[in-house]
Amino acid sequence: MVPDGLWQRIEPLLPQPAPRDPRYPGRKRIPDRQVLCGILFVLHTGIQWEFLPQELGFGSGMTCWRRLEEWNRAGVWQKLHEVLLAELHGAGKLDWSRAVIDSSHVRAARRGPKSGPSPVDRARPGSKHHVLTEGAGIPLAVSLTGGNRNDVTELEALLDAIPLVRGRRGRPRQRPDELYGDRAYDHDKYRKKVRTKGIRPRIARRGQPHGSGLGKHRWVVERTVAWYHGMKRLRIRWERRDDIHEALLGLATCIITWRNVTRLC
Repeated sequence: MVPDGLWQRIEPLLPQPAPRDPRYPGRKRIPDRQVLCGILFVLHTGIQWEFLPQELGFGSGMTCWRRLEEWNRAGVWQKLHEVLLAELHGAGKLDWSRAVIDSSHVRAARRGPKSGPSPVDRARPGSKHHVLTEGAGIPLAVSLTGGNRNDVTELEALLDAIPLVRGRRGRPRQRPDELYGDRAYDHDKYRKKVRTKGIRPRIARRGQPHGSGLGKHRWVVERTVAWYHGMKRLRIRWERRDDIHEALLGLATCIITWRNVTRLC
């Protein structure tokens, strides 16, 4: 489940485990690669952690859960994402001419941080996945908020979350030339903020007829959101803790970016 090429990029980023006391060795630590396979199994199938089959050899569900939390706290997924983006940038496969932003609502099975009333059913909690991609749909930044959060409030935060992308000589690249968004981002206040960052806003306006042509560029982010939700664990937010769900989002971002590395590089 973890290709050799991907593992070669992940392994140097993993934190080293603390040395064990020789007087109390305990059980032998399950290799990181096997645990990562278990995490990916949960991510792709949507199975609950405690029901992860032991016969697969990935360790228990709680072992995978704790390892995911540890790696996320160490910033492994953010570092891996930057490494993969640098490879794409070095090969000239990132489209910096524009970026596209959108969000998607998901049901939250349990109330917790960064969950809120669903816009369609106030009695049920929900969360939002906010996604920013480059021109071809490769994710640059992703965030999690409550389901009642206005889309436009995450616009500036997502732009600031774009990492410095290296891979070529000269200064790292971080800013696209243009930003495309639908009518949910139609606020002149935020257009000004986008312009101050040196980015030209191309955001649809409310009350204007469809057919402006902006949709021929915005569809890529909807496809990327579908890629995220193709991983069944992200279709519903099962985790009460927001950092665990964000860890799964970060890992999914790396998986999507890795697929583009293998396809384009």
